[in-house]
Formats: sequence, C-alpha cells, structure tokens
Amino acid sequence: MTDNSVFQFLLCDLDDTLYRTHSGLMQAIGDRISRYMVEHVGISPDVTQQLRSHYHDEYGTSMRGLIVNYDIDPESYLGFVHDLPLEQYIQPSAALDEMLTGIPLRKVIFTNASREHARRVLRVLGVPYHFERIIDVRDFAFHSKPHPLAYQRGLRILGARPPQCIIVDDTARNLAPAMEMGMTTVLVGNGQPTDTRYLPGAVDLHIEDVLGLADAIQPLLASSGNTSAPGH
Repeated sequence: MTDNSVFQFLLCDLDDTLYRTHSGLMQAIGDRISRYMVEHVGISPDVTQQLRSHYHDEYGTSMRGLIVNYDIDPESYLGFVHDLPLEQYIQPSAALDEMLTGIPLRKVIFTNASREHARRVLRVLGVPYHFERIIDVRDFAFHSKPHPLAYQRGLRILGARPPQCIIVDDTARNLAPAMEMGMTTVLVGNGQPTDTRYLPGAVDLHIEDVLGLADAIQPLLASSGNTSAPGH
C-alpha cells in the first residue's frame, strides 16, 4: 500500500466487479466463448471447458489463448462473445451511482473486454458519466490482465504513476502485477477471494461488494490528502 501519496485515479475492472457475480452475465459470456470455439474455430465441444481453463491459466483469457494458438480474429471474437441482451442480466443501480459519486478520483474502466461491451454495461447500470475513459483489451495490444503489458500501457495512456492509482478487480491474480508496480489494490468478491495463492500479497483491501468501495478507501484518501471531488 502506498504512503503519503495523493491518489488521482481509480481503475475499475468491469465484469463481475461493477455488478455482482450472481447476475449470470459472465456465465452467459462463457457460454458464448465455448460456442465461438466450436462454431468458428472448429474445436470439439468435449474439450472447450478444459481448453478455456488452460488458456485462462496460461494467458489470462481464452481470447489470448485462441489468438496465440489458432490465430483468430480478435474483433470477430469480441463481437460474438459479447452479443447478449444485457438487460436480462443487469439493471440500473442507483446505489452504484451514489457510491461512485462519493469517490473524489478520476475514474477509468480497465478491462479485458472491448470498449463497446464496457459502454453497454455502463449504460445499463446507469453510470457511464462517472468514467472518463475505457482502457480495453485493444489498448493492451490484445494481451490480457495479468500480463504486465496491460498495466504498463494503461499507465502510459493516463500519464499516471503507479502510486497515484487505486485499482479494483474481482480477481486477485489481476491485482498482483499492479501491486508489484506500486498501485494500491482492492479485491471485490462476495467474501470469497479467488486465486488465494496470490493472497495476501496482491491485495491491500478486500470488500465483499463494490458498493462498499467508497467507505473502504475513504481512510486512504483522507490520509493521502484527497479532500475534494473532481467533476465527472
């Protein structure tokens, strides 16, 4: 955790972070990933789950594994796997809107998904105006968190130093490189941290629900001199 630094940026993961995991949206996206592997790549449905797990461990995402091993078109993949009726899974959240209003930092989405998907999710949640920028997998050169390149590119885009950043994610593995670089890390996750082999080293704070984020980081902001909220 950083000391005596003025925080400027809040980097938020999107899926399963800004909304609860039980929404079913990520499960639906996972089903679309399996369909893409079968219908567009020709992989046997008997091995898609095993292969997705391997790619997640090896590359961070299925997409990166498919790029490396099958030379897929990432744009085709992103369009297919995110083609879902989001309103069936998530709804506007006045509580999320209020919570984000209470955080006096420049807010950025930092996601392995596409910016189009991120915009749609933010619109459905009712909070797009809080986020000044979406840093997506294209900005990572189609690598994925937790690849260090993703964080390096994100910092370069923002013109930020790691100690100026608080990063929020539902996966401890995605927080480990950020902590190593000097960011302050917050794990979101229903009281059950995932990837426990990365704990506690990757996590400064752990909250059960993103709605507790403003209260959780308030002592950090107060001690570092963040006293006034910027415009949205």
